[in-house]
Amino acid sequence: MGHTEQWRITMLGDGGVGKTALAVQTYDPTIEDAFRHSVIVDDEMTYLEIVDTAGQEEYATLRDQWIREGEGFILVYSIASRRSYDRIKTFQDSIMRVKRGARPVFMLVGNKCDKAAEREVSKEEALSLSRVWGCPFMETSAKTAHNVERMFSDTIRTLRQARDGDSYARPRTAAGAGGGGGGAPERRKRRCVIL
Repeated sequence: MGHTEQWRITMLGDGGVGKTALAVQTYDPTIEDAFRHSVIVDDEMTYLEIVDTAGQEEYATLRDQWIREGEGFILVYSIASRRSYDRIKTFQDSIMRVKRGARPVFMLVGNKCDKAAEREVSKEEALSLSRVWGCPFMETSAKTAHNVERMFSDTIRTLRQARDGDSYARPRTAAGAGGGGGGAPERRKRRCVIL
């Protein structure tokens, strides 16, 4: 409890899927921006550097550098864009290529879940992909802030598990459903506070 940890999380995905909006809750087009937050997860202070990357193809040459420097990755697509979901494999392939030999920590995130009427990617399809990849999955909305704090706190927990040698390749049972239900009760309530 006395030490402070620091993690660098890189957000990858097509342009326009809401990476910046998730990082700062306001949209501002970027090539790369790093946002720093002090976060308390499970009663431990964590300094979080969130690298927001441009998703456009013209910045693909910078992608390897962003991946090389990242410790954890959030792969973001829009639930209202089949194209952004289909392209997410390109970003995952890049992570696996650059981090070759390592077991990178990443999370699959379907953003814009507030646009349910425009949905082009089902939650079940993305959950199935996350199981294949062995990574957590959840749906978020930067517009309503649904699951945004949880996305970062769960990524930090997964990074800690990987660091400590715990098995982290199993998707969570709640898998972004946005609520509890099922499973054994937790011993203590976990919270994420962004300061």
